[in-house]
Amino acid sequence: MSISASELRPARGATHARKRVGRGNSSGHGTYSGKGLKGQKSRSGKNVRLGFEGGQMPIIRRMHTMRGFNNKWRVAFQPVNLAALERFEPGTQVTPETLRAAGILKHLREPVKILARGELTRALSVSAHAFSAAAKERIEAAGGTATTIGPTTEDGDQA
Repeated sequence: MSISASELRPARGATHARKRVGRGNSSGHGTYSGKGLKGQKSRSGKNVRLGFEGGQMPIIRRMHTMRGFNNKWRVAFQPVNLAALERFEPGTQVTPETLRAAGILKHLREPVKILARGELTRALSVSAHAFSAAAKERIEAAGGTATTIGPTTEDGDQA
């Protein structure tokens, strides 16, 4: 049995009649057409945008500080990789000041942390505010020393 395209119909109960508002009270959607009485949302034209609260400060702007998480005790380090220390001569005393003079650091306002990316083949005496465990291990394996220095003030002086 073949059915032509003109005989195709949706399944029974799959479609609903469109709601025709404003066609008399006997339809159940007369007079106010399902919009209630007066007010901004009963008028014709564009409705209010999503999140609009009638001029009150919207919740998304009242609660902006709740987005994400900021750890106020986080210390922002300037990372320096071991590969960057290869440019120094063996036996050199490497400090944040020498790193700044070599152009590796842009400023001395934040503490310096030495990270283990890259290889170190020279024995250097490295002083920094922090070291990753792997970086400290590699510096000492190359015959150098890794010395942790205390925090600095805004002037760059030891605290």
